[in-house]
Amino acid sequence: MTFGLDTPSVSTVRDKWGWFLALGILLLVFGIVAFANLFVATAASIFYIGMMMLIGGVAYLVHAFQVKGWDQVLFWSLSGILYTIAGLLAFWNPALTAVVLTFLMAVALMVAGIFRLWVGFRMRPMKGSGWIIAGGVVTVLAGLIIAAGWPVNSLWILGLFLAADLMIQGWTLIALALAARG
Repeated sequence: MTFGLDTPSVSTVRDKWGWFLALGILLLVFGIVAFANLFVATAASIFYIGMMMLIGGVAYLVHAFQVKGWDQVLFWSLSGILYTIAGLLAFWNPALTAVVLTFLMAVALMVAGIFRLWVGFRMRPMKGSGWIIAGGVVTVLAGLIIAAGWPVNSLWILGLFLAADLMIQGWTLIALALAARG
């Protein structure tokens, strides 16, 4: 079973280049709109995360009563309750949720950057290791900049990341469509 993750054939992409172009333009427009309204984009991302946590919490709770043994039921029930509470918190207090997620993002970026630096220095003198080190420095700096502006930047930083991702994905699909067309 492949779950639809097979490598697409060139002819399939070429035949659907118009759809890729349309989706790319749509994502680019959404990214521009999100960039123009970073606060709204942050709120939308918080509500999306909250909804996913609520769905996950309900799934955990349903699963809890499908397993055998009280220790398993307790574990899955507790997980479901915590996910559900976190999802409800996202809707009840999106500003607090944004503050927490922004802090976690800053920490995650710093940790990832330090790990990249460690890998880059371990790869030396291999060709290209400098790029890994440079990427690590940029990632650590991004985490430090976010942490330095925290918690005030929590109102817009998640929206900025969402807007940037939408625009990058849009441009990527547009480039793919134009390459496939030719």
